[in-house]
Amino acid sequence: MTVPRIAAMALGSLALALPVLSVDPPREAPAGFDNLTNGLTDQATFEADMEVFNEQELIEDGLGPTYNAQSCGECHQNPVSGGISQVTEQRAGRFDGRSFVDHPGGSLLHSRGTDPAVQERLQPDSNVRTFRTSLNTLGDGFVEAIADQTLEDIAADQPGRSRNRIRGRIVRVPVVEAGGERRVGRFGWKNQQASLVSFSGDAYLNEMGITNLVMGHDDFARENTSNGRPVDAFDPVPDPEDDGEDVEIFARFMRATKAPPRDTALAATRDARDGAQLFDQIGCDVCHTPAIVTALPGTVINGGTFTVPEALGNKLIRPFGDFLLHDVGTGDGIVQNGGGGSRNLVRTAPLWGVRTRNRLMHDGESLTFNDAILRHAGEASDVITNYRNLRRSDREKIVRFLESL
Repeated sequence: MTVPRIAAMALGSLALALPVLSVDPPREAPAGFDNLTNGLTDQATFEADMEVFNEQELIEDGLGPTYNAQSCGECHQNPVSGGISQVTEQRAGRFDGRSFVDHPGGSLLHSRGTDPAVQERLQPDSNVRTFRTSLNTLGDGFVEAIADQTLEDIAADQPGRSRNRIRGRIVRVPVVEAGGERRVGRFGWKNQQASLVSFSGDAYLNEMGITNLVMGHDDFARENTSNGRPVDAFDPVPDPEDDGEDVEIFARFMRATKAPPRDTALAATRDARDGAQLFDQIGCDVCHTPAIVTALPGTVINGGTFTVPEALGNKLIRPFGDFLLHDVGTGDGIVQNGGGGSRNLVRTAPLWGVRTRNRLMHDGESLTFNDAILRHAGEASDVITNYRNLRRSDREKIVRFLESL
């Protein structure tokens, strides 16, 4: 039967995110900070996968030689495994007024090395310098299961809702396990990955220095350098250091996590409920999409390598994010998969679970919700003007609402 439209006052701009036809209405995705499976796997498998996610890598396992952390859990662990953390990574490059050039060895500067001789350092001519916070991965299985068309529809709807001021940019990126077939990116601050297997292989290499295979593909099977210099002399483990087993476990763990939950007690207060209405009224919900429905079970995604299962399909999620790139005046100047035009674009930060963060925005440099809101510019200029024009008591209600997410 046709999925019913849900009142816009309750869920904001949900209508365009709903599939047109479905056997059943979408079900609420399970949410919780409880280290319990969302039903994709049994609890024993979930806990075993979480142990691998949190396992500390050592030099004899292939760690480094240049790296940022020793485990996935080191950067994704607040308040439970898979969440965010205070950890940031450093990125850099050079912009000559026309084009961006990566820092030697790539825009990612690793903060750690297995030997002082491979410690990476910022090169003096790099005039683009930024930090990025570690992202939440809880609920990312549901995000992966969002149909490309749903994200395209959200982007297409935004100009009409914002007097042509806002339109999220779609970036299609290679799905490594599908041999490079492209899909709408949704993971990372630049939407540089579209699947959790690709995301895991990328992070294993670039954050931990573990070379790996992704379903037989060797895109991540070569060591990073140290400021462009080879590190072979400091790497005792033959490449690839992971045959792909760990990569698939990381992806399975993230797919099985629950979505970040609301603080239901605070959300039920008058101030938070008023703040939610004000959030929508001033236009924050144009980018911070309150609710999205995932693709139907049985939908084949990721270039044919993954079929959306019952546990992830036709689920109503409340990410308060559109998983699109925007210019809101805080862009980090780094170019990845989006081409030169994406230099100052960043992905809308999904606000589910934002109450677990005390360092906000992509770089963690905003320390209060009010500070983070007021940093917005560019596409968000009209929205911020609306916010500034609110009474102080109403701005405080929006903050109460954000504290409930």
